[in-house]
Amino acid sequence: MITLYDYLDSGNGYKARLLLSQLAMPYRYVELDILQGAARTPQFLAKNPNGTIPVLELADGRCLPESDAILWYLAEGSAFLPAERFDRAQVLRWLCFEQYSHEPYVATPRFIVRHLPADSPRRAELPQRLTRGRAALQVMERHLATRAFFVAERYSIADIALYAYTHVAPDGGLELEAYPSVRNWLARVAAQPGYVRLLDRPGA
Repeated sequence: MITLYDYLDSGNGYKARLLLSQLAMPYRYVELDILQGAARTPQFLAKNPNGTIPVLELADGRCLPESDAILWYLAEGSAFLPAERFDRAQVLRWLCFEQYSHEPYVATPRFIVRHLPADSPRRAELPQRLTRGRAALQVMERHLATRAFFVAERYSIADIALYAYTHVAPDGGLELEAYPSVRNWLARVAAQPGYVRLLDRPGA
């Protein structure tokens, strides 16, 4: 059986949990308290030298870090990853967008607000990060204005990757009222079979 090393409040880990649920794939869940350094122990660094979660450990002991790589691996051969070459490249395009233009400016403000003290020096980052986050949401809004999902009019791991932190963006100060197409898309994702919420504990 595969094992997912994760932190329950992590949107990056949630991507994997959501897809695993929608694939109806059994797995063992190991939660690590990353705020207390659990991802920096020698035992975990042997699985991922970068010291980040999530990590997917296969039955044979091989380990795969990075949330979007995990999505791609799990989705291979399923309806969540298109077979057509250009559509697959479009999925990859949105995964790259999520990591480069979205996650640092949508997820990071949420982490700062939820997990760091009010006097943290990192609070000074928020105005610039939120500005970039709004720009990312506007890119998504324009794309979704004429589409139900991000790629080929079907739900895919591109949607999962972007949904994970977008649906909780208000936690970090990014309100979504100005993005009606994004909000409608969020509702479509939440209506997909096998949907689980961010803080639903696997196996609970």
